[in-house]
Amino acid sequence: MLPVDESGAVQGREGYQVMQRCTSAFAALVLLISSGAYPAQTAPNARVLQTMKRATQFMVHKVSRSGGYVWSYLPDFSRRWGEMEARPSMIWIQAPGTSSMGHLFLDAYHATGDAYYYAAAEAVAAALVRGQLPSGGWNYMVDFAGAESLREWYGTIGRNGWRLEEFQHYSDNGTFDDQVTSEAAKFLLRLYVEKHDGRYKPALDKAIAFVLASQYQVGGWPQRYPTGAAGSPAYSAYLTFNDEVTAENIDFLVLCYQVLGDERLLAPIKRGMEFFRASQQAPPQAGWALQYTLDLEPAGARTYEPQALVTDQTARNIGHLIRFHRLTGEPRFLEGIPAALTWLESTRTPPEWNMRKGTHPTFVELGTNKALFVHRTGSNVVNGRYYADYDHQATLAHYSAFRPIDVAALQASYEAARALSPAEAVKDSPLQARQASGFPRYFTAPATLAAADAQSRLQDVLASLNAEGYWPAPLAYTSHPYRGEGARTVAPGDFRSTYVGDESDTSPFPDPAPRLGISTAAYIENMNVLMAVIRAGDASSPPAPPAAGQ
Repeated sequence: MLPVDESGAVQGREGYQVMQRCTSAFAALVLLISSGAYPAQTAPNARVLQTMKRATQFMVHKVSRSGGYVWSYLPDFSRRWGEMEARPSMIWIQAPGTSSMGHLFLDAYHATGDAYYYAAAEAVAAALVRGQLPSGGWNYMVDFAGAESLREWYGTIGRNGWRLEEFQHYSDNGTFDDQVTSEAAKFLLRLYVEKHDGRYKPALDKAIAFVLASQYQVGGWPQRYPTGAAGSPAYSAYLTFNDEVTAENIDFLVLCYQVLGDERLLAPIKRGMEFFRASQQAPPQAGWALQYTLDLEPAGARTYEPQALVTDQTARNIGHLIRFHRLTGEPRFLEGIPAALTWLESTRTPPEWNMRKGTHPTFVELGTNKALFVHRTGSNVVNGRYYADYDHQATLAHYSAFRPIDVAALQASYEAARALSPAEAVKDSPLQARQASGFPRYFTAPATLAAADAQSRLQDVLASLNAEGYWPAPLAYTSHPYRGEGARTVAPGDFRSTYVGDESDTSPFPDPAPRLGISTAAYIENMNVLMAVIRAGDASSPPAPPAAGQ
């Protein structure tokens, strides 16, 4: 997970990943076009195409490292960040990094028909293939300087990120956390399907084999695989829902079945779905945890993720069960939802708390049904620690103690699904007739970006591309440069509800005076505005800028 502000809203990577989830094979609002580079009724706007190309050329030729990307860069490239500060030799696989850029380039190729974007996507694929682990998965990042350089990064910058425990120890196995492996694998699937170029089939086959080999018999997946690798925390072997590990792997296998027709994927897909049913707790606490031991007992993970049931994971799992019903037509996927909704109603925050941060606590204690709240003491990874109790005051800034959950909307979705006949439920299911023609053509376009919204933003997007060829974006997060190990003595100050500890803490934190820089998320967002205008066939032509400005 990534930072969540005190209102319960996701920030940074997670905010971007909310947009990414619209690309799911299950999503009903994903934008599709059947064929052709442009809408037939109109020619694309010349300035829009020119702006797209200039921005992409800057990213490809000035920003890319051997085809890969991190998330943000200072304009002089003196510092750069993924989830943490990165070295110049590193690329980040997590969104909005290398895989996201590859998806964007393929989207731009579909929107414009320009082979330049396909070539850019191929460069991303080369970076991903180069960074793919022998097991077939991917780590959070790749260091092209080699394993020793990566180990040194983990032993310095990674080790001192107080709140980023997943980066505190080097491990050479792959991760499903934050869609790292699934998004890279989906991109390779897209690229292979695009032209059936055999160069990408071996890496795709390795990724599929990795997903199949790592699935437990009960249907879920671990956070990292192979399990038990040196440096991997024990919790990474647990059956994992957190950050949509299991849901994303099911999604990837569905997409593979949809376009490749590989019948051997059906059984793992169905086992994955069944794990959602098997792991639901019995009433009166009929919710779900973030992860489970192999005997299906709820388990803790990072030290600020206690053994508990989790309200927002429960809400997401309700949504997944409804989608599984639409994939299979099988009513049993709806059976546990009423009890889950009842449990969510029982966990609402008390009115006397007057909480504007969310309707539900994040964590709920097993057995007692009391809300659990996580706190920390100390000032860095050496002298600090996390702990949980029942006090809702002074909770963490980087991991929200409350979540906004619309139980009424979940109830309505359940009732609508229950009202469908089996035939109605599966009419759009790729598992019933494969329906390869419904494979999403655009993977980064947010479902909420309508053509009218794109047109309203068009002038700003066109005008804000600077002379160097990028859109200057406020870099909302920064970090302390690595200065050495943290002290055992607690530094003066109150670090209970801050994103970062003392100056030895390398965790990113909100920059009080954000600098303008280069952002892959901003590039992807602005490119989607321009592509939406093209796809809508907007015939209006903003005045071209002076030739010297181009």
